[in-house]
Amino acid sequence: MNIKTLRENIEVIVIAVVIALFIRTFVVQAYKIPSGSMKDTLLIGDHLLVNKFIYGVKIPFTDGKILIPIKDPEQGDIIVFKYPEDPKKDFIKRVVGIEGDVVKIVKKKLYVNGELKEYKEHVKYTDPIIYPVNLNNRDNLGPIKVPKDSLFVMGDNRDNSHDSRFWGFVKLNAVKGEALIIHWSWKQTGSKFGVRWNRIGNLLI
Repeated sequence: MNIKTLRENIEVIVIAVVIALFIRTFVVQAYKIPSGSMKDTLLIGDHLLVNKFIYGVKIPFTDGKILIPIKDPEQGDIIVFKYPEDPKKDFIKRVVGIEGDVVKIVKKKLYVNGELKEYKEHVKYTDPIIYPVNLNNRDNLGPIKVPKDSLFVMGDNRDNSHDSRFWGFVKLNAVKGEALIIHWSWKQTGSKFGVRWNRIGNLLI
C-alpha cells in the first residue's frame, strides 16, 4: 500500500468516526433496557433507539444547555434521562406530569390536575397490597406541584419502579431524549438466549 492510498483510507476512517460521533451526540443513541420497571411496554433485553434532538440539541460542555427544541416533553412520552441521584446512570420512564401540573396518587390511582390518568394500554400492577402514605410513597402521594423546568416520571410497572414517587423530579436539562423504536430484543432463559422477533420494529408510544 502506497502513502497516498494509506492517507485516503485514514481520511475515510476519520470522516466515518466523526459522522458516527455526531449522530450519537446529537441525533440518535442506542439504549438497552436493564430492568423490569417499564414492563410490559419495555422488557429486559429490549434495545432502543433514542431520539436525542426532539427536545433540542444539547451543547457539549455546557451542563445541558439546549438549542432549537422541536417540542417539550409531554405527558405520556417515554424519556431517557440522567438519574438525579447518580447522573452517571441513565434511567427510562414515562412522563406523567410536566411543569405546573399537580400530581396526586390515591390507592394506586394517578391523578393529574384532578383528572384520573390510567394509561390502561401500558400500565400494570402486580401487588394487591396498598401502602399507606405514612409508610411508603408508592401507592399514595401528594398532591404535589411539578416545579419549573421539571418533570414527574413513573415506570409502567407501577408496583416495581423506582421513580419520581421516591426521589423527586427530573430536570429538563437532564433529559437525553425520547425513546423511539425497539431495534433489537432478546431474552435469556437459564443459559439459553432467544430473539423476540415480534418486538423488533415496534414504535414506542
